[in-house]
Amino acid sequence: MVMQQYLLTYTGVVFALYLHHIIRAIEVPLDPNIQNELPQPPTITKQSVKDYIVDPRDNIFIDCEAKGNPIPTFSWTRNGKFFNVAKDPKVSMQRRSGTLVIDFRGGGRPEDYEGEYQCSARNEYGTALSSKILLQVSRSPLWPKEHLDLVEIDEGSPLTLKCNPPPGLPPPVVFWMSSSMEPIHQDKRVSQGQNGDLYFSNVMLQDAQTDYSCNARFHFTHTIQQKNPYTLKIQTKNPHNETSFRNHTDMYSARGVMETTPSFMYPYGTSSNQIVLRGVDLLLECIASGVPAPDIMWHKKGGELPTDKTKLENFNKALRITNVSEEDSGEYFCLASNKMGSIRHTISVRVKAAPYWLDEPQNLILAPAEDGRLVCRANGNPKPTIQWLVNGEPIESAPPNPSREVAGDTIVFRDTQIGSSAVYQCNASNEHGYLLANAFVSVLDVPPRILAPRNQLIKVIQYNRTRLDCPFFGSPIPTLRWFKNGQGSALDGENYQRHENGSLEINMARKEDQGIYTCVATNILGKAENQVRLEIKDPTRIVRGPEDLIVKRGSLVRLDCRIKHDSTLKLTVTWLKDDTPLYIGNRMKKEDDGLIIYGVAEKDQGDYTCVASTELDKDSAKAFLTVLAVVSAPTNRMTALPKERPERPRDLELTDLAERSVRLTWIPGDDNNSPITDYVVQFEEDKFQPGLWHNHSRYPGSVNSAVLRLSPYVNYQFRVIAVNEVGSSLPSLPSERYHTIGASPEINPTGVQGAGTQKNNMEITWTPLNATQAYGPNLRYIVKWRQRESRESWSNETVRTTRHVVWNTPIYVPYEIKVQAENDFGRAPEPDVIIGYSGEDYPKAPPTDIRLKVINSTAISLQWSRVYPDTIQGQLKEYRAYFWRESSLLKNLWVSKKRQSVGFVGDRPRGIVSRLFPYSNYKLEMVVVNGRGDGPRSEIKEFTTPEGVPSVPRYFRIRQPNLETITLEWGHPEHPNGIITGYNLRYQAFNGTKTGRTLVETFSPNQTRFTLQRTDPISRYRFFLRARTQVGDGESIVEESPAPLNEAYTKNHVDIATQGWFIGLMCAIALLVLILLIVCFIKRSRGGKYPVREKVEVLDHEDHKVDDPSFDYRSLESDEDNKEPPGSHTSLDGTIKQESDDSLVDYGEGGEGQFNEDGSFIGQYTVKKDKEETEGNESSEATSPVNAIYSLA
Repeated sequence: MVMQQYLLTYTGVVFALYLHHIIRAIEVPLDPNIQNELPQPPTITKQSVKDYIVDPRDNIFIDCEAKGNPIPTFSWTRNGKFFNVAKDPKVSMQRRSGTLVIDFRGGGRPEDYEGEYQCSARNEYGTALSSKILLQVSRSPLWPKEHLDLVEIDEGSPLTLKCNPPPGLPPPVVFWMSSSMEPIHQDKRVSQGQNGDLYFSNVMLQDAQTDYSCNARFHFTHTIQQKNPYTLKIQTKNPHNETSFRNHTDMYSARGVMETTPSFMYPYGTSSNQIVLRGVDLLLECIASGVPAPDIMWHKKGGELPTDKTKLENFNKALRITNVSEEDSGEYFCLASNKMGSIRHTISVRVKAAPYWLDEPQNLILAPAEDGRLVCRANGNPKPTIQWLVNGEPIESAPPNPSREVAGDTIVFRDTQIGSSAVYQCNASNEHGYLLANAFVSVLDVPPRILAPRNQLIKVIQYNRTRLDCPFFGSPIPTLRWFKNGQGSALDGENYQRHENGSLEINMARKEDQGIYTCVATNILGKAENQVRLEIKDPTRIVRGPEDLIVKRGSLVRLDCRIKHDSTLKLTVTWLKDDTPLYIGNRMKKEDDGLIIYGVAEKDQGDYTCVASTELDKDSAKAFLTVLAVVSAPTNRMTALPKERPERPRDLELTDLAERSVRLTWIPGDDNNSPITDYVVQFEEDKFQPGLWHNHSRYPGSVNSAVLRLSPYVNYQFRVIAVNEVGSSLPSLPSERYHTIGASPEINPTGVQGAGTQKNNMEITWTPLNATQAYGPNLRYIVKWRQRESRESWSNETVRTTRHVVWNTPIYVPYEIKVQAENDFGRAPEPDVIIGYSGEDYPKAPPTDIRLKVINSTAISLQWSRVYPDTIQGQLKEYRAYFWRESSLLKNLWVSKKRQSVGFVGDRPRGIVSRLFPYSNYKLEMVVVNGRGDGPRSEIKEFTTPEGVPSVPRYFRIRQPNLETITLEWGHPEHPNGIITGYNLRYQAFNGTKTGRTLVETFSPNQTRFTLQRTDPISRYRFFLRARTQVGDGESIVEESPAPLNEAYTKNHVDIATQGWFIGLMCAIALLVLILLIVCFIKRSRGGKYPVREKVEVLDHEDHKVDDPSFDYRSLESDEDNKEPPGSHTSLDGTIKQESDDSLVDYGEGGEGQFNEDGSFIGQYTVKKDKEETEGNESSEATSPVNAIYSLA
């Protein structure tokens, strides 16, 4: 059931008293406005423990706090006499509290203030008393000086080394070590007893290899005192080296040690007695001597040891029974045995008990002329005596009250009147202790008040159960009635159920129940009313959900999800895949009525769930998508018949009707050329979720009949769906209904939890049973709770919701919780006990003794003292340090003072705070954090971080105004982290993958500009700039100079040259040029006459040019042979520039050279003139066909 819940911070009327007939007591609501208006006698809310041991080094705080209206005043007694706080300058009381503070900062002896203290809190309506607090100062006396003689003993004999630690308060923890502070190895032969003595069942020669010193550790002073060590001298019959016997099968006989039967070293004799108090741990001990060392076993006469609370300790020599109760009384015996024999010792255990509560008196609020009673029942061994006091005085000496009658452990009040308010104390005591409880009786007359917010709006889904809350208060207790739409008689019965706390429960909300409901509270002093508006909403239902599909990879899939919902509620539709939220990617499209998946892949296979939800309810439907790999169809002349989804099953029949089962039979439909693989049986019930179908079971496609397991008290209706590889059929027509008989629930709710939502409550929640688990009508839950290990009786409440709030709980205490299901047929089995916790309050104390240590310029280490567990008031989450940058050590530098924090998870005393700014002043404070939040802040600690390395400069700009210079500009670092001493600039030229050598420039702290004179206009530069302090250089900022235009051109050509189309084009051009050259030579060879001798000289001259190494055409390609021609220089990118002006133009191969009509070459006669005219204007690149190709590449 889903409905809107409103958290009310008030409690209504509860049952509390039974006199001759049921008497309803009045409970004051938690609303502070009401509590501040009503008179209330004092109530003790906090006090120190009865046996209070304090550290003599600290100031003493004796707690006593109380509440009441008017605010109580406080006084103290010491050793039964009035303690005048004002007369002692060292003693004071905290403001608005009775807590005593004894301050020793001015000197004084804490021992002078030991004694028994008791606090009184009083106002005009009564006096409340605290328990008697025995204040004692911790003591850690020194070990008495003594001289210990050498202990001589025969090998194999038993030995006891006495400890006798000095008596401390509290007693010290005892342990044994050598004088060199090495722990003594203990086993079943050598062990420490509970009294602190060290027992040797038999002494071996190796025991003399060390000495033995008893140590006492005192709790409050955290000191360890060491007793003078014992030294052993072992007399042995066989003085050979022990290593020769280590592998001997019988070490004792090999050493000449006689084997002996066991005998008890502690306790002595064959029997002893032991008395233990109820609720504490029982510790029984047996230590025996013997050769070899005996084994110890424990037994209880006439019964078994309680396994759930029994623990063996100290190598089975000690038996511990935790939380002893009366049934643990009896005779226990220990059996010590070795191969020589066995002995036993019997311990008779008697369990006594200090007083413990059976019925602790509770505060009683009555209206004038009402009756009531206070009950104080306690038990113990021996049985405690009960004494009543009123306002701190024995009731026998109090002024007579005709409306009060004392009858042993009960005080009866009849016809109480205004002015009878008082605080009563019940003291239950015996020889083992006492209990003191305060309970006030307050007589009030208050007109009715409605505590709920005005004009609430409650929305509920049709046919669901809902509750209209109307908490109220008044004295006398008002009567409450409900009306609908302001008319008609009071609502009760049929579909309505009124509760004593003012709530009106509607068992099944229908459309006609919508309207305005008025609750009216009335007593003799007046009346009050409030209105609640109820709106009935249509349920959210998926009318057509997704179906199981089998599809081929790469196909398109549509998953249906058609929803019907209330139009006044906002609908949210989400899709899940394999029960996790589905990511709607590019291949998916979410529509109003479904989901489309394009190009299905194998990863899309899985369960798909459509979830439709509103603020009040939700519905879901699930289907499985199977993706098949695409397989090439085999060659077949026969065309396969088309496959389709199967037809729906029909003619459903129910037979073999039983209480918890029924047989369902159906007739399969046509499989449509694809065999049916599965049948899915679904059911619907008409009580909790009518019209909603659920999967019941799944069966192979080869069956058409199945026995269905059923739950009690369900009105079943079934249908069947057939499945083949193509998909699912339509559901069959429903079967006839079958109603199973009811039974008591077989399971209890799951997910039971208990946690506080406020500091004085605990909210118990659970997962309710569903329709097939209820097993009967009027399903409800019995909620039980009690404080853990309190042995108090269980409190219980029966509810029909999935939560219950327990109020007025102590702060963060463990509770035992049980939630049991119940219907009209009975209860479920006894539920398991779950441990929950009441609400947390903010921690009361900050970490103390905070110590800081600077690790480096950006980190510090913290150490602190842990807080006491009782000050955490909840579950310790972490210790948290808040820190902020107060200022920088640099003048005129603005810093952000934003508070930052770092948490140290768990109960740890140290941590590291990092990511600090160097060269800064910081402040830091710490808090304790629990589930409620931060506790009080510690004192502020200040620290200074040392100088560090600076951050990168704010900016770094590079400009290139021309090809000769590069201008650099930069800003000072955003975080100097110290005093800037200068800047370092490293730079290097580069061209492609080749880099030049690194150059370094150093600048003063005020210089932020530098101009670089370029030595090479073609190469680029990479700059590394960093600031520095006295600590060192900071992080570099890296920039590069802009790319020159010619380099970009070269890069573009390099990129083009690697393309296939360009290589092909170049090959075609080279082939064309070659053909042209061949044609030219042919024409030249066929040309006219000209002087052959001169032409040969010209050709010889050209050959010499070619052979001349100073004019190597290959040098124009690249630097592959790493040889530079004379008169040239190489740039950083490897380009060779020729200083020579030689060109084929000079030889008639270019320029103005021409062929005449007969093919003779007349350009040879004009070479010199042309060269002079064009010198300095021609390109140094070759114009031959070969070099033309290289230049294009």
